[in-house]
Amino acid sequence: MSQSTAGRANQKLRTRAAIVQAAAELGGTGREVTMPEVARAALVSEATAYRYFPDLVSLLREAIGGQLPDPAEALSAVADSKDPVERIAAATEFLLRHVLARQGVVRALIAATIARPAEAAARPGLRFGLIDHALAPLSETLANAPEPAALVQLKRDLAVVVSAEALFSLTDLYGLEPEEAIASIVHTAMTLTRVGELSL
Repeated sequence: MSQSTAGRANQKLRTRAAIVQAAAELGGTGREVTMPEVARAALVSEATAYRYFPDLVSLLREAIGGQLPDPAEALSAVADSKDPVERIAAATEFLLRHVLARQGVVRALIAATIARPAEAAARPGLRFGLIDHALAPLSETLANAPEPAALVQLKRDLAVVVSAEALFSLTDLYGLEPEEAIASIVHTAMTLTRVGELSL
């Protein structure tokens, strides 16, 4: 490879990295994130940004992919607890505060999922890992037996509640302040877990 070719390749890598970094930084503000805004922050033209990423969603997936915490790390405050209700409360609050801090990115990814449901599996997310980790004490009591239907159903029920969609429903449609919405969803998740625990 000639020196000029290597230089161009390195410049492309730097440009791509700058675009991803700009998207990651803007995503952490909670504001709406757009491709023109990302391009400005990365000091490139919008056309250049689109040459590297065909759409905003593909850029956001890459930008936040490395930012999602491990469920064990997210729930470190309740690591010693075996109480699934306490653990699911912590998981719910962690997820919802994570969503609030990055809601511009989360809203863009939800919108893309609604518009293109076939791509939903590629949407980065925390919810299922957090729910599984929070309910790990229940799974451990079952030894090597398959998960009973009641535990599977509890996880499905919680997936509806422990979610950005639930948060936005309460804030955007019901008109609650974020703190009220979080408290309501945590309460619901705890109630579901208590009832589900009795079924096991």
